[in-house]
Amino acid sequence: MGNRKIIETRISIFKGKNIRKTIYKNKWWFSVIDVVEALTNSVNPRDYWFKMKTRVKSEDGIELSTNCRQLKLMAPDGKMRETDCANTEIMFRIIQSIPSPKAEPFKRWLAKVGYERIQEIEDPELATKRTRILYKLKGYPDDWIEKRMRGIVIREELTNEWQKRGAREQRDYEILTAEISKATFGVTPVEYKKLKGLRRENLRDHMDDFELIFTMLGERSTTEIHRTEDSRGVRKLKSDAKAGGNIAGGARKQLEKRLGRSIIVKSKYLSKKGN
Repeated sequence: MGNRKIIETRISIFKGKNIRKTIYKNKWWFSVIDVVEALTNSVNPRDYWFKMKTRVKSEDGIELSTNCRQLKLMAPDGKMRETDCANTEIMFRIIQSIPSPKAEPFKRWLAKVGYERIQEIEDPELATKRTRILYKLKGYPDDWIEKRMRGIVIREELTNEWQKRGAREQRDYEILTAEISKATFGVTPVEYKKLKGLRRENLRDHMDDFELIFTMLGERSTTEIHRTEDSRGVRKLKSDAKAGGNIAGGARKQLEKRLGRSIIVKSKYLSKKGN
């Protein structure tokens, strides 16, 4: 595929259905399987998509998947897996081949999401504002939102350093993130999600204040170590990630010793808050 950018899965909601999406070359790309499921209520959307491609090719001579991209999105098991994705323009063509009364409302929704992305490119602050609003609508308190937004900035600074210093493939980012997490909390992100009973949800969206703070400390420490030591290559970045995580992990252990309890919360954040 040749795509060496960081791929992050986002979730949009269309009439109660989750639609996974990600940014690729400054455009939103949507999971075709999720769209098929939302519009058809098929019990096997992958099979529906396969049969639809075959039907359209035989009837119109058009290969629907030609302009799709295989991008890695978060699967239900929490792992990043390649799946057919389409941008707004390509998705409109795919939707035309789906006989569904939901098609027109979905087209309007899709056009709105695409337009909002154009606005965000022209004014990046809009993306931040919209993220804050979404968290607010979900029931998150203002002080939590501030920490979460700061954590997003710190994470972006870290991944930018990784990209400049030799980490390229998605697998590299997963390995480095796991090193920080294991040194900070004693568990990898996958193990952490299992502790909280999460599947497709974002782990950090279900961390409480202390969990977010120590996550930020581990990642910010790692970024500073990279810069101070001018680290290069995945092996050195991995060593730095462990060192940065150990700094946060040491602070976590001191706090836990004083409090007499673990700061790792084995539940979803909003469930804990009773929302």
